[in-house]
Amino acid sequence: MTGSGIGSKTGRRADAHLQGRYLPPGYDAIAKPRMRRLGGAEGRTPSQRRIFLSLVVFAACFTLVGARLAGLAIMGGGGEDRVAVASAATQIHRPDIVDRNGEVMATDIATASLFADARYVIDPADTASQLASVLPGLDVTDVTQKLESGRAFIWLKRDLTPKQQYAVHYLGLPGLDFRSEQKRVYPNGKTGSNVLGMVDIDNRGIAGIERYMDKSLGRDDDASRPKFDRNSTLMLSVDLHVQHALRDELEKSMTEFSALAAVGVIMDVHTGEVVAMTSLPDFDPNDPMASPDNNRFNRATLGVYEMGSVFKAVTLAAALDSGKVGVNASFDATKPLKVARFTIHDYHAENRWLSVPEVFVHSSNIGTAKIALQLGGEEHRQYLGRFGLLTRPQIELPEAGAPLTPARWTELSTITTSYGHGIAVTPLQVASAVSTIVNGGFKVQPTFLRHNAPRLGERVISADTSATMRGLLRLVVLEGTGRNADVPGYPVMGKTGTAEKPFNGGYSRNKLITSFISAFPANDPRYAMIVMFDEPKATKNTFGYATAGWNAAPTTSRVISRVAPLLGIKPATKPQENDVLREAKLVSYQTTGE
Repeated sequence: MTGSGIGSKTGRRADAHLQGRYLPPGYDAIAKPRMRRLGGAEGRTPSQRRIFLSLVVFAACFTLVGARLAGLAIMGGGGEDRVAVASAATQIHRPDIVDRNGEVMATDIATASLFADARYVIDPADTASQLASVLPGLDVTDVTQKLESGRAFIWLKRDLTPKQQYAVHYLGLPGLDFRSEQKRVYPNGKTGSNVLGMVDIDNRGIAGIERYMDKSLGRDDDASRPKFDRNSTLMLSVDLHVQHALRDELEKSMTEFSALAAVGVIMDVHTGEVVAMTSLPDFDPNDPMASPDNNRFNRATLGVYEMGSVFKAVTLAAALDSGKVGVNASFDATKPLKVARFTIHDYHAENRWLSVPEVFVHSSNIGTAKIALQLGGEEHRQYLGRFGLLTRPQIELPEAGAPLTPARWTELSTITTSYGHGIAVTPLQVASAVSTIVNGGFKVQPTFLRHNAPRLGERVISADTSATMRGLLRLVVLEGTGRNADVPGYPVMGKTGTAEKPFNGGYSRNKLITSFISAFPANDPRYAMIVMFDEPKATKNTFGYATAGWNAAPTTSRVISRVAPLLGIKPATKPQENDVLREAKLVSYQTTGE
């Protein structure tokens, strides 16, 4: 009998299989057809169906859990987690910034940032309280609310110090973890902050050279910038030691004269390299938001000011270069100059005819105005443009101010701009113009990157005019308002400037912008400098005066005495100090005063 009944041999072996008993190897050939029939649902017992269902449910759960674990391993959590991980994966690693001698001014370090997965925080209020005990400044209420949200990813504090990270870790609180990030640090603090700029919390440059570097790395659409490799080093034109000395002296003078602000720029007259630049008050780029907005404003390159009599150097250079005014010419300064309803006065009126050197040495507004009129308004304006004083300077820093110029160049505009009123420019532009005047007459392009060779541009004035101007600038220090700027062994040439600040549609006599432009050493000028103060006050030592000759000039002297040796300039002998006057054929003026 070949049936499959319960009493048959095959049936008994099938029953044995269903009961989980051991079957001999030879059984497979007999049992397989029977087992295929039993594979259908109709062939299972209730216990089999329950076991099968349990296996399916277990496999499904295992699959879901595995997928979730894989997702967590790859992406780190939910939507917020994915954003955080993506941010970490694309962290910005910035190149080091060094000064012209290779000293580090900005670099990246790895730091830990604290985050929480609120789903695993047991007690939000207690967790927030414990965190605040080791992280001063943490808002307990705010952190508690965040932890009560149940979100998978919450930033609690970025850029922890190693000590803070250890303290949080030691608390052993569930639901907290750290993520490694890049932090920008500035080892020299405030020194050079207006050049360097700053970065945001995600290490992106938002001001100064840091912003320029992001452009250069191709993080915007400006294709005209050179591209720096992220692993390279950016070398600036700044000399860190000179920068420190400039800032230190300006800070002392700013305090001494109770000024609202101070600016200083030192520039190589042949390359346009800015070897030092300071705008006070300033800020610490390690924590820029701790300072008010006013401190982060770069007055040297973004602020524009009516600079006063320092503009007379540009006006006189233009007039001499044009050939329309000779160095031996004289101008009537016996009485004020009236133009329409305005009257032009001299601060230190000589009330006589003045030679060109006297106009400059005595800083005569009347004489300078008549020189500008003899030059002609249109030609005067063209020279100002060639000196780079009518357009926004093309520099690496995004903080570049555009000059404020007259809407119409009338006769009055020509007069007022000749002595630095009615036109506002940045201190950096003035330093660049001074470099052109003393370097032989070539325009220079200001730069904050190091260059190893001269970068002279178009000729603006002739070599002879430049030599004459060097002599006149030296005379201002020897005989005029710049006497307090001279330095033994490092002869200085320069020009004072005192301008009343615009106020209520006019000018305030009590609110001054004072400045001193200079170049040194006078016998072979290598560096130009401008020192400027915003609303300096008179002191006992200045005998009640708040003009440039009493604050900007002596500050210039102190700066040069410190930075000249740092810049490798050897002290000059006494005979060399007069070489510039001989070259300019002005020795007789110094001797006779005529």
